[in-house]
Amino acid sequence: MLAYQDRVYNLAYRIMGDPASASDATQEAFISAFQHIEGFRGEHPSSFKSWLMRIVSNACYDELRRRKRQPITSIEDFEIDEEANPALISEAEGPEEYAERDAMARAIESGIQTLPPDQRVTLVLADVQGFSYEEIAEATDAPLGTVKSRLARARAKLRDYLRERTELLPVQYRLT
Repeated sequence: MLAYQDRVYNLAYRIMGDPASASDATQEAFISAFQHIEGFRGEHPSSFKSWLMRIVSNACYDELRRRKRQPITSIEDFEIDEEANPALISEAEGPEEYAERDAMARAIESGIQTLPPDQRVTLVLADVQGFSYEEIAEATDAPLGTVKSRLARARAKLRDYLRERTELLPVQYRLT
C-alpha cells in the first residue's frame, strides 16, 4: 500500500476531480485489492501495478456511474482553500508566475474532466502517471490499438478544449 498509495490517489484524483472522492476511491481500491489478492496472477512487478490501477479505475467508474444515477453536491465544493498546502508553492516564483501556473493547471484539469471516462483514464495513466501503452492496456483491460486511439482522441480533445479557452491560459501558451 505504501509503495503505490500516491499513484493510486493521483489516478483517482484525476478521474474523480475532487480530493474527497479520490480518497474514497483510493480506499475502496486498496480494500478491493486486499480482498482479491489471491486472484492476482502476474509474475512481473509492472503487472501488479497495472492490476492495481485497473482496480482503482474500476472503483472510479463505479462511483461516476453511481453519481449519474444519484447526483450529489458536497458542501466542500463551495469551499476553496488556496493555501491548503503552502509547501507545494515554489519559493522561486512570484505571485504572477504562481497565478499563471495555477490558471494553467486549472484549465488542464477542467479539460481532463470533460473527457469521457475511458479517455480520461488513458490520458492520466499515460501523461500523468507515465505508463507505457502496454501497461495501460493491461490496467484498463483494453487492446493496445484501443489504448493508442483513446490516447490520441483524448489529447486532441484536450488540445481543442484549451484552444477554445485561450483566455484561461498564460500569455506564453496562447496562439497568436
